[in-house]
Amino acid sequence: MTKTKQQINDIYEALQALHSEEKRLFLPRFFKTGEGEYGEGDRFMGVVVPNIRLVAKEFKHAPLATVKGLLASPWHEMRECGLFILTQQCRKEVSREVFDFYLSMTARINNWDLVDLSAPQIVGGYLLDKPRDILYRLAESPLLWDNRIAMVATAAFIRRGDLEDTYQLAVKMMGHPHDLMHKAIGWMLREAGKKDAERLYDFVEAHRREMPRTMLRYAIEKFDQPTRQWLMRK
Repeated sequence: MTKTKQQINDIYEALQALHSEEKRLFLPRFFKTGEGEYGEGDRFMGVVVPNIRLVAKEFKHAPLATVKGLLASPWHEMRECGLFILTQQCRKEVSREVFDFYLSMTARINNWDLVDLSAPQIVGGYLLDKPRDILYRLAESPLLWDNRIAMVATAAFIRRGDLEDTYQLAVKMMGHPHDLMHKAIGWMLREAGKKDAERLYDFVEAHRREMPRTMLRYAIEKFDQPTRQWLMRK
């Protein structure tokens, strides 16, 4: 057995030792793994996020070859562990190698929790001081997870008060057919509103008739009740 395969096996065994039978039965329903659902076919060991983080911390120096093997796993928690390892390695800086690797693996970053724990730090973090054309290409991808990565990555920009791409991508993907994108766009708009509430109000007032209701509700969640009622009016 190669060193990489041995390490992947060690991570599997560490996760398996922390699994819960109750969670193993619950998580497939929570993450919509049934036929025709967005997580169709995904498999769960039954390990909760804090325990996955513990294992990732133990293997935080694992090389990209190991992370690639984890992302290739049919087990959701193995993929999640690989992404936690990657984000730990990117706390100070995101290299071009990691950025390119991440984007080459988006078909395996295939549920909303996997996107949300990694896209802001890895994609957003890398692009903080760089051109962001790639986000608009991801927004046009036929892959749902590429679309969500594009949107959620802007959380890194929002933290610095840079809101332009959040609003531009919100307009670009306003008509997205999937509820997971309605939630993601509304969430990022809400975060942008924490930096500039007036701009969010004006944006919602201008677009509320075309915004899916879920997106609208998420976006205005932090406004007071009278303002929410006004913006939700038919």
